[in-house]
Amino acid sequence: MAILEVQEADWLKLNRIGNGKDALLFSSPFCGTCKVAERMLEIVDAAEVPVTLYKININYAAKLRNAWKITSVPCLVLLKDGEPVQFEYAMRSVDYLYKLMKNLD
Repeated sequence: MAILEVQEADWLKLNRIGNGKDALLFSSPFCGTCKVAERMLEIVDAAEVPVTLYKININYAAKLRNAWKITSVPCLVLLKDGEPVQFEYAMRSVDYLYKLMKNLD
């Protein structure tokens, strides 16, 4: 499964309460570090972590950016049952991201 690109309005319509584990990558199309983070997450996704991966363009996600106080990109927001439980700004390694998502409780 690939990382699903989502628009803010569509994300806000999703009923993720009680529906498990998600990860939402805030990025910008002109950010080189964001592209590296996305590639790392694609590798993690290929390892079949039990998390649904999404990405969103921070430039068009003002409501979420402000509500969750996202300060820079890339930012990986880990969610459980629709609620953010962790914010990661440093995508240290594929192994780190894999363990982070594998152990999301």
